[in-house]
Amino acid sequence: MIWQLTKDKDWASIEKQFSWVAEMKHVEQHKIHHAEGNVAIHTQMVLNELQKLSSFQDLNEQDKEILWAAALMHDVEKRSTSVDEGNGYISANGHARRGEYTVRTVLFRDIPTPFDIREQITSLVRFHGFPLWMMDKPEPLRKMLEINQRTNMQYLRILAEADIRGRICEDAGKVLDALEYFELFCKEHGCWDKKKKFVTDAARFHYFNTEDSYVEYVPFENFKCEVTMMSGLPGMGKDHYIQSLDKDIPVVSLDAIRRKYKISPTDKSGNGRVVQMAKEEARTYLRKGQNFVWNATNITQQMRSQLVDLFVSYGAKVKIVYLEKPYEQWQSQNRNREYPLPENVLDKLLGKLEIPQMTEAHEVEYIV
Repeated sequence: MIWQLTKDKDWASIEKQFSWVAEMKHVEQHKIHHAEGNVAIHTQMVLNELQKLSSFQDLNEQDKEILWAAALMHDVEKRSTSVDEGNGYISANGHARRGEYTVRTVLFRDIPTPFDIREQITSLVRFHGFPLWMMDKPEPLRKMLEINQRTNMQYLRILAEADIRGRICEDAGKVLDALEYFELFCKEHGCWDKKKKFVTDAARFHYFNTEDSYVEYVPFENFKCEVTMMSGLPGMGKDHYIQSLDKDIPVVSLDAIRRKYKISPTDKSGNGRVVQMAKEEARTYLRKGQNFVWNATNITQQMRSQLVDLFVSYGAKVKIVYLEKPYEQWQSQNRNREYPLPENVLDKLLGKLEIPQMTEAHEVEYIV
């Protein structure tokens, strides 16, 4: 069965179904870059242009739905990021990044969506402007390959082209030329319609996490131990997963440390001490070259990268295990936990969730 965001794609109907669509008509845009008007007008034009593209028409029905949903939602967070600078000049810096979080929440909580499809849509929304501004990036090749590990570059180009054709601006021709260069650049580096393959997992990790590294370099592997880093929202079943592992493997658990020292999860200074105690415990295993599990939510890339840097500095191989259950099951599991969290706290955490990517560790496993 083909997943659909909605079967009824009439704009008036979509506005009634989704409050975030209804809000688009109240969000004005830059008078030069978007002379067509507000976000609602622009989004409708993008959807119309998308369906005219032969590259879109050649896709299978499921991929068409994915791109249609991404086009509908690509500017959803201009509502929260737009700043009126006067005289019709409006900026919306960061709208794509914030849009990723909103789209993930909507497709997890409100419109149950298969994990792979949801993450394709969130990635397309997050990077929909990249093909236009790729060469403005400090390291365009590295950034391109990083995005390529998340999404199909051909589909990203289709969305970007619809985005340009779906607005009224003076530089449309110049920007469309940038798309041609983007396509050539992707094809040159073998990642136009497939993921870039690295010789080993360690080679992939080294490239994305080492300054001045190059794509073809293959590091010598001599890991002293393996750290399994858990990742997932509270109540997703991380403890249950750990119980299925080798019983002899030690576990560094932030929750266990909090309970031992009676530190509340909302105590910021106390949580700082908890993390430091956990890191010191981890160092004892790292020094001995002993495998262990790091058990915490680790729902943001920043949280994870700090820990990965620590583990790798001791010569460890890092595996991230991400767990996820459907929204209703997650809520139910939380209510049945020994230490449940309020639902509003869970939804706040959901709004911050960043799914671990293959660029972050030597190995990433998704249990969804």
